[in-house]
Amino acid sequence: MNMTRPASLGFRPLLLAAALCAAVPSAFAAVPKDMLVIGKAADPQTLDPAVTIDNNDWTVTYPAYQRLVKYKTDNGKGSTDVEGDLAENWQASDDGKTWTFTLRKGAQFDDGSPVTAEAVKLSFERLMRIKQGPSEAFPSGLKVDVVDPATVRFTLPESFAPFLHTLANDGASIINPAVLKANAADDARAYLAEHTAGSGAYSLQRWQKGQQLVLVPNPHFSGNKPAFKRVTVKIIGESAARRLQLTKGDLDIADALPVDQFAALKKEDKVTVYDYPALRVTYLYLNNSKAPMNQADLRRAVSWATDYKGMVDGILGGNGKQMRGPIPDGMWGYDASAMQYSLDLDKAKAALDKVADKPKTLTFLYSDNDPNWEPIALSTQANLQALGIQVKLEKLANATMRERVGKGDYDIAIGNWSPDFADPYMFMNYWFESDKKRAAGKPCVLRQPAG
Repeated sequence: MNMTRPASLGFRPLLLAAALCAAVPSAFAAVPKDMLVIGKAADPQTLDPAVTIDNNDWTVTYPAYQRLVKYKTDNGKGSTDVEGDLAENWQASDDGKTWTFTLRKGAQFDDGSPVTAEAVKLSFERLMRIKQGPSEAFPSGLKVDVVDPATVRFTLPESFAPFLHTLANDGASIINPAVLKANAADDARAYLAEHTAGSGAYSLQRWQKGQQLVLVPNPHFSGNKPAFKRVTVKIIGESAARRLQLTKGDLDIADALPVDQFAALKKEDKVTVYDYPALRVTYLYLNNSKAPMNQADLRRAVSWATDYKGMVDGILGGNGKQMRGPIPDGMWGYDASAMQYSLDLDKAKAALDKVADKPKTLTFLYSDNDPNWEPIALSTQANLQALGIQVKLEKLANATMRERVGKGDYDIAIGNWSPDFADPYMFMNYWFESDKKRAAGKPCVLRQPAG
């Protein structure tokens, strides 16, 4: 089956981080050992688990909330297997439609109130009622019932193979019912956009937008004592500044540094550089919900005019891999023989010749959230200019770009995507099912055939 897809610009090893090494000279203003400082490019868009599908927001929400299950950690590395978090055990019916979970004893929200089956029920009912991006991971018609204070039952309209894994993703976070009740007028959306209300290891103490977010341990956390007495997320827009603060010892972790800086960091021998494959994919969003990108041949022309190899080899320094089909290498279901575009201006021109309404100008939205996005935008601009199409680049604040993309107000945009849970559903169903077209933060694409 042929479906429209974004220009297949897929990069795997992009989740790279640098952590402060113990060998940093004492002259540096090193962060105390009981504190953690992370440098990121942009503020979160929202901290509401029922709304955010942004990796940037999850830096705060994952440690602030718990879910029924979580992904196992094996020797310090994540895995795709789940284990109980708030849930002590669970059972599924033979037909896979009914799931019953028993909660662990002693879990408490950051105000000291207990985590109960009612809290689970209210959190999921709110999630499905709000109907933003995170709800798309769950079957519509999902029903949640309280069996007793420590037992909750989920009833699905039909069996759903990834269901257990969906419960480990951020959207399945359990929220304090007291906060929901106190802010019932708007379903607590305004409050939870800027505050946390979970039972996780940390809670948000303060957020100075454009400057920093500070997390402190949840004094009522029922798990192992948090390793840090404070975690600070500093907002540092310029990647060069993040790198400088990292090498000086003012940061423990620097996020989203340009790939070309990693070799230099390794040579400096002042930081430890972690470089490992990931399932994160960078997409070019082609908005087929409105003219002119609603023309399949125009989308084909853009796809053939994209310099994938140049981007992977040049911009990413070889630290990436072009997508082949919708499922990335490393996820089960990957098809090594799937069709793959390449830079071919002759094919791009041939496709453009079939376009009835040829555009003179296209908009391309990007932000400073990822330092690779601007050079990718410039590459796209140059190649489409060879077809006679001018590309207007619009660099926006990340939250503004996400809002524009969510509204469909763009021709081409760029974004990173990683699976919320370890199943091809996140690359197939979530992107290609028409009823998920308007999920929050998701581009308005993937409806019309493109070949």
